[in-house]
Amino acid sequence: MLFGGLFIVRKRALSAATSFAVLIGSAALVAGTAGPAAADSSKALPMSSVGDMVVDGVHRKIFISDPYLGKVVATDYAGTVLSTVTGLPGVTGLALSADAGSLYAAVPGADVVVALDAGTVTERARYATGEGTDPQYVALAGGKIWFGYGNGDHGDIGSVDTSGAEPLVTLAQDTELDYSGAPRLVSSPTDPNAFAAMSSYYHRFLLGAYDASTGTATRTARTAADVGSVGMANDLAYTPDGGRLITATAGERHRVWRTTDMAELSSYASESHGTAVAVAPDGTVAAGSDAWYAPDVFVYRPGETKAVRQYDFPGTGSSSGGDSLANSSLAWEPGGSRLFAVTTAIAGGSVRLHVLDTPTKSLPTVTVKVPATVAVLKPVTVSGTVAATLGLPVGTPLTVTRYDAEFPKGKALGTRKLGANGTFSFPDTPTAAGNVTYKVAYAGDATHVGASGTAVVKVTPFKTALTLDQNRRTVNYGTNVTYTASLGWSYRNRVVEIWSDPYGSEPKRLLKRGTVNSAGKLSVTTRMTRDTWVTADFAGDTRSGRAHVGSTVYTRAGLTTTLSQHYKWSKIGTIWYQSYHQTGDVKVTAWNNPYPGRMTKYEVQVWYAGAWRAGSEDLVRLNSGGMAYILFDGAGAAGVRARVRTAYVDGVSGDNVNTTVHGAWKYFNITR
Repeated sequence: MLFGGLFIVRKRALSAATSFAVLIGSAALVAGTAGPAAADSSKALPMSSVGDMVVDGVHRKIFISDPYLGKVVATDYAGTVLSTVTGLPGVTGLALSADAGSLYAAVPGADVVVALDAGTVTERARYATGEGTDPQYVALAGGKIWFGYGNGDHGDIGSVDTSGAEPLVTLAQDTELDYSGAPRLVSSPTDPNAFAAMSSYYHRFLLGAYDASTGTATRTARTAADVGSVGMANDLAYTPDGGRLITATAGERHRVWRTTDMAELSSYASESHGTAVAVAPDGTVAAGSDAWYAPDVFVYRPGETKAVRQYDFPGTGSSSGGDSLANSSLAWEPGGSRLFAVTTAIAGGSVRLHVLDTPTKSLPTVTVKVPATVAVLKPVTVSGTVAATLGLPVGTPLTVTRYDAEFPKGKALGTRKLGANGTFSFPDTPTAAGNVTYKVAYAGDATHVGASGTAVVKVTPFKTALTLDQNRRTVNYGTNVTYTASLGWSYRNRVVEIWSDPYGSEPKRLLKRGTVNSAGKLSVTTRMTRDTWVTADFAGDTRSGRAHVGSTVYTRAGLTTTLSQHYKWSKIGTIWYQSYHQTGDVKVTAWNNPYPGRMTKYEVQVWYAGAWRAGSEDLVRLNSGGMAYILFDGAGAAGVRARVRTAYVDGVSGDNVNTTVHGAWKYFNITR
């Protein structure tokens, strides 16, 4: 059966030789980073809100109230939950007795003050403060429990005396001052009979000092009437000498008041929404703010108003802002130097306890600068600065380490000394190509945390010469071709790979991988069956660049053509013909190396009027073995002389994986 028509497939384009990128690129990144904040840590807590926090140095526990869930959670200093007391609706303010035996909690939802055993964290007693009083904050002074109660318009101070057979509750201890909201309370660190109170709502700001030595709250000082509104007042703390009070309010500062007359003194710079304040026994002040996109905690050394350290808590919720420092949620470790902070997420995050290990130490920022790129074995200047809230002296030693392909774990380059104005600069010569990182580190001291910075320079390698022969050669099907790759100078690596990627569906394969000889050559021989893209690859080394080169060898399709079923051979002129009776058929057997969908093309020419004239041509599909059989009917063709040939035509015979080839003419004649 004969087949007509053409079946053309898309021509596959040869891939051009592609050079590999220079080892790890050539565009430099310049970066400077501060060192880690020592061993600071945080842990999520099983809470939904935060009311107050106190630290028990005797039992080494942290107590945190959760008003929304109505519980008090006790954790260790790492944030691991130890105990939980529930059934405390709206619990907010907390106060620890001087001997750390009892923890008192204000529970507005039940109109009670609850006493907990601080050691076992179990409820010991409940003291009813009166229906609708809503006690929210507590403090201890003069042997009594003092509580702030009220609402947004009116607030007052009450007390619970537990010295008698029955607890005695006394309300309205300072009706004249009329606090806005239930007043926040704090006990004096020096006078066991003194405490202070502060408005908790924004209608009007009031701050008062009290003496409880007589069993009642005797006001000894108050803020002036013209202080005005300072926004929500969220926390207050005494200084260690009891002579001043620091308040966390709005206004981008934490304000300071003298306790003897409530005159405003200085202030500590902070963010706009003050939420917490804690003062260490040595006078170190931690001022906290609710700042989504700015620092949350500012630490001031005694007698200083410039923060030695700042902390900006990351976000754990769905908002782009950082987590918020909760109200009254800063506390120093009793007898230690750590600072504890509790944060809440803006949306969808968690309540977390943060343990800040070295809050009184300045955290330097080390910035390192290098050029964007440099050639291997060429000098580079590494420079930068070390900035800190506590300046470092000239001559401070800095440790320098270089990381590269030869020393991925780092090569120590010794120490360099800090220059004037916190700057440094030194030369170095990179010995390996690729990303080279310079790390400059400061070890830290008694007043500074260790810090480091890094910068990356892209070091370009030497260019490597690589060639591959046989490019654009055309060979017959089944020819053995020897490819030779030639490698020029390289630093250490002398290994080359030669890959074969034939056209069509045949996968790419490795022909040879080996070390070049003393002349820099590596050869491999392969049998060609298709047009083939052969590549040589050199992976490079720490000084020599990668190299890639390709060579295309075109392979003619395999082809045979035979005639059969003739009855004799006849010589006409100088040409031998296969002779057929007109009653028989001329059988043509064609073969091409098989490929899915491949067809062979045949051409027939007839001798007429002294010349070969075009007869017919067509495409015939090959079977899976690459064979095609063509029959020509000889009836009525007596006296005809003809010739036939078959061919594979690239892009016409159904594919493009071989190069065009035409078979030799086969001659036949028809007789009676």
